Amino acid sequence: GQRSRRSPTPSPNAAKAPPAVPTECQASAQSVLGEESEVLLSGDLAHSGHIQLLIVNRLLKMPKNVVPGLFVSRAAIIEKDNGDWHEIFLADEHLKNSDGFLAGTPVGPVTDWRLQYEQQPTGLAMYFTPLQQAGSERPVTIEVRWNPAAKRYQSLDRDFKHFLREAPALGPTPEFLMRQ
Repeated sequence: GQRSRRSPTPSPNAAKAPPAVPTECQASAQSVLGEESEVLLSGDLAHSGHIQLLIVNRLLKMPKNVVPGLFVSRAAIIEKDNGDWHEIFLADEHLKNSDGFLAGTPVGPVTDWRLQYEQQPTGLAMYFTPLQQAGSERPVTIEVRWNPAAKRYQSLDRDFKHFLREAPALGPTPEFLMRQ
């Protein structure tokens, strides 16, 4: 007889299956970013002694005319403290932490971001680039890291060397804030 049974070939997406995420972590992620949330990283991401999750809502459709990458509509970091999860960083239309809007955040809303991230010896480094930005020829990439002195995620200056203070409201960034 003919061999009509073949073992199924794994789909290209099967190779990219994310590592198993504990149910509690996935439930916490969904409480922040909804059912479509995906946990990208978990662990002591900031080397602060607290468990954190980097979670995202991926774009379902690849944007046209852009270099391939990880595209998200939202990203967040949640942290477990005394048994409870708290959102400590959010990238939605703007980049925010508990103290306000991160320096360098575009004033106009950003619907989609390119996110690059890496674990470094000092902790998680994230790079957010708006896909489309009103009134700007070239979107600027904003680096966000854990600031151990301030005990929160903050953006860095244009040279990626110094942490910048948050703004309580959006508006043109005063020049003195960009020089701190």
